[in-house]
Amino acid sequence: METGCLDMNFDDNINGSRAFSTLNPGEMAFVHTTCLCFILLCTITGYSLEIKVNPPQDFEILDPGLLGYLYLQWKPPVVIEKFKGCTLEYELKYRNVDSDSWKTIITRNLIYKDGFDLNKGIEGKIRTYLSEHCTNGSEVQSPWTEASYGISDEGSLETKIQDMKCIYYNWQYLVCSWKPGKTVHSDTNYTMFFWYEGLDHALQCADYLQDNEKNVGCKLSNLDSSDYKDFFICVNGSSKLEPIRSSYTVFQLQNIVKPLPPEFLHISVENSIDIRMKWSTPGGPIPPRCYTYEIVIREDDISWESATDKNDMKLKKRANESEDLCFFVRCKVNIYCADDGIWSEWSEEECWEGYTGPDSKIIFIVPVCLFFIFLLLLLCLIVEKEEPEPTLSLHVDLNKEVCAYEDTLC
Repeated sequence: METGCLDMNFDDNINGSRAFSTLNPGEMAFVHTTCLCFILLCTITGYSLEIKVNPPQDFEILDPGLLGYLYLQWKPPVVIEKFKGCTLEYELKYRNVDSDSWKTIITRNLIYKDGFDLNKGIEGKIRTYLSEHCTNGSEVQSPWTEASYGISDEGSLETKIQDMKCIYYNWQYLVCSWKPGKTVHSDTNYTMFFWYEGLDHALQCADYLQDNEKNVGCKLSNLDSSDYKDFFICVNGSSKLEPIRSSYTVFQLQNIVKPLPPEFLHISVENSIDIRMKWSTPGGPIPPRCYTYEIVIREDDISWESATDKNDMKLKKRANESEDLCFFVRCKVNIYCADDGIWSEWSEEECWEGYTGPDSKIIFIVPVCLFFIFLLLLLCLIVEKEEPEPTLSLHVDLNKEVCAYEDTLC
């Protein structure tokens, strides 16, 4: 424990011999001089028994109208004269009110911006830190000062939209859908606004999905430079009969991508046992390195799953006598390009065509036989059309000529 300048115990023996009360005047002068030197040294080095610093002033949480992107700002504390040349740092903590953990930031700035879920309240607290060179290496901080923010509770929770879902299809366009609130009047309709960093202000949806002339979703295309940023959405409503509670959503687009299914599947068998499967990555803007695949292989009545980050795979057959060998595959964005993702639909099933068992031979022979029968009938028709007319007229002409010749002879 550190000792202050005046923490000297004169009740103890000095040098183990005499008490303070028995010191002669010269020794007392020496003690007083020593104490004064300690006090002077503490004054020169800025040391004190306790160093205090004030908390920041006017700490507040502001909403600039960006659907959940809030500003936490403050002013510097009142600092005593001897600390005016010191560097001040601030420890900022904030969270939604139902969260168990605080997000902590150490900064020298007087403002910090971040996204929040406005469906819940927000609270924050901040305190001042004095740099170590001003406090002889010791840690000095002020008390906390706190602030909070909450949205309006206008409208009952039953008027708020339900089952909000958003999917970023093939990293190209966003579709959000919702259901009306549980207890809303027939004239209630909803509107959707969105914002992400790079836009000057929040924008309203321009392409609504409708059911019975009511907005139940929105399609957003051409979202330039919107990846890897918080994407904020607010859906509010209007009714002549009651206020409608707003609903807020925040996510990052790359985490809700649903790709197209893989294409051009091919399967072959090598050495009678090695299965080779390959496919093409879906078309679109997603780089091939960003895919992960799930494959289902079906061998006769047995099926099993496998996974890979490549667009081909080699496996061994479970049984050498397999008569039916097929597979299908689906994909999603992998962990190297997003924190999460949505699986694509399954591809079409592709089967191995190399098996020639009894059934497959019959399937092959029947159409071949039918083809040759048809060809034979066609040739017969052609030959029949090319044969000459019956020879009856020629026979009549010959008879006439014979008769004429006989008359001549007679």
